[in-house]
Amino acid sequence: MAAHYQSKHGVVAVPPEQLYMSFTDLRNLTQSLPEQYRGSVEADFDSLRATVQGFTIAVRVAERVPYSLIRIEDSEAPFHFSVTAHFDHADGGTDFSIEADADLNFMMKALLGGKIQQALDKAVDSLVQVSHGQKPEFPSDLG
Repeated sequence: MAAHYQSKHGVVAVPPEQLYMSFTDLRNLTQSLPEQYRGSVEADFDSLRATVQGFTIAVRVAERVPYSLIRIEDSEAPFHFSVTAHFDHADGGTDFSIEADADLNFMMKALLGGKIQQALDKAVDSLVQVSHGQKPEFPSDLG
């Protein structure tokens, strides 16, 4: 059963081109993780593999549209999913949002649906906070 999630929108205080370039190489994502999570994540330009709470999830970049969109898909996960980051021009920077699609059965949707939505919204909030010189708060229950 396909489930679709759409994050909130947030204005990140950098131009879309700059924000896009920071996401285009998946190795950059590992640098923004808190130190305690870095050991469980491996990345190269096109792929990322993480172990979180005993689950291994690997993703690869499926599509890059310069300065407007990056889509990743699972390459190893308990269910099929894709995540698309959108970079649109906005006054003062980039209107940033994330979409996720996941093939979840009823039970998985009930267990994970709210957490997926919260994670997408938190990712947008954190990026906005960092762009404005604030320190984002990371949940303590990731690992």
